Amino acid sequence: MKRYLPLLFICTCVLLSCVHAQQEKDNTIYITDRPKNLSDSALLELVQKQTFRYFWDFAHPVSNMARERSNTDAGYGHETVTVGGTGFGIMSVIVATERGWIARDTAARFLLKMVNFLLKANSYHGVFPHWMDGATGKTIPFSRKDDGADLVETAYLFQGLLCARQYFNRDNPVENSFRGKLNWLWSGIEWNWFTHEQEVLFWHWSPNNGWAMNFPVRGFNECLIMYVLASAGEEYPVSANVYHRGWAQSSFFKNGKQFYGHRLPLGFDYGGPLFFSQYSFLGLDPCGLKDEYADYWEQNRNHTLINHDYCVDNPKKFKGYGENCWGLTASDTWDGYNAFSPTNDEGTITPTAALSAFPYTPEYSMKALKHFYFDLGDKIWGEYGFVDAFNESKNWYAKSYLAIDQGPIVSMIENYRTGLLWKLFMSCPEIQQGLKRFGFSSPWIKN
Repeated sequence: MKRYLPLLFICTCVLLSCVHAQQEKDNTIYITDRPKNLSDSALLELVQKQTFRYFWDFAHPVSNMARERSNTDAGYGHETVTVGGTGFGIMSVIVATERGWIARDTAARFLLKMVNFLLKANSYHGVFPHWMDGATGKTIPFSRKDDGADLVETAYLFQGLLCARQYFNRDNPVENSFRGKLNWLWSGIEWNWFTHEQEVLFWHWSPNNGWAMNFPVRGFNECLIMYVLASAGEEYPVSANVYHRGWAQSSFFKNGKQFYGHRLPLGFDYGGPLFFSQYSFLGLDPCGLKDEYADYWEQNRNHTLINHDYCVDNPKKFKGYGENCWGLTASDTWDGYNAFSPTNDEGTITPTAALSAFPYTPEYSMKALKHFYFDLGDKIWGEYGFVDAFNESKNWYAKSYLAIDQGPIVSMIENYRTGLLWKLFMSCPEIQQGLKRFGFSSPWIKN
């Protein structure tokens, strides 16, 4: 699955350091140094703020969408924007607004410009492609046959957009226009088209290649949010059977075994890459979220604890691993790109893995954050926060930043601090209704 099960392929950026002062001239936040004497709260704030710059200073100037990555040596240039990564970036803009790093009216205009671009961009039955040209809105194929709709990436986009709709709720021309146009896009997604007349959702469809990618999405993995949104769709929703007979039917859905003393209700042995418990849950609140298959707080917390404990155990004896240095997920690595987990470990630690796990394991994530920043900062801290990954056994430290790795850091740290994105997403009446349709219970669901 692309980057995801596992795999979207894969700066040359000058390593600068941290936020000393904020200026909004020309929509740029400037940085001057990397302060050392910081409280835990100040460090969290600084990491969020610096990471947010990827989606603000480095946003595509025409569309305001998030560029796929900061470096251009992966075979494509800065015209390539990512639909899913943009969804993560939208959530970081909300955080920046709430914390006062940018003005509310500036943020609202930024998002309205983005939605106006999306209204004219290529889409297929209301669904956007994985990549597009940030200046023209034309599809950039992810592969030869993957040149049309990408339902998972679109779900990540709308997870962010729905949060923004709930946040930018004032009665003024810019925010009213943003919400109206967004609702038009949201209502136009033909979720049921992507069942291909079966009881499961398919990841891709192309006007040139039809269903040739032939990728029915079954759980458990990072795609739960796609099913939740498909149930929440007001014009073209899918039935509960699509969830129970599609998503919940696979040889790797139910688990129930223990790893390092932690019971894992769902998914692959040892849980798979950590993005499985992060991407869908930037907005979807796992606290008290249950269905007939799992308690999703238990699922996500234990998945994270297994990943942490594996790195502390370090059975392959990789350099650097330990209680202060852990986190296996998909990322750049010394020889390309890979989706790392306890069952696919080559010594590469990805900062987003531990940092986006803050809601689940705050003590362990803070230890990792302090080590990354204070001990390794001269190697892995830069213009947009922490670089994508590093491998001390290979003496390799990335120079790249990826949208889908930077975005969850901002949002999940905020969910740990205030629960902001969870509150916004779960306040959507259609999300509550969609969860009820599939048989979920949650403190957010109104009877």
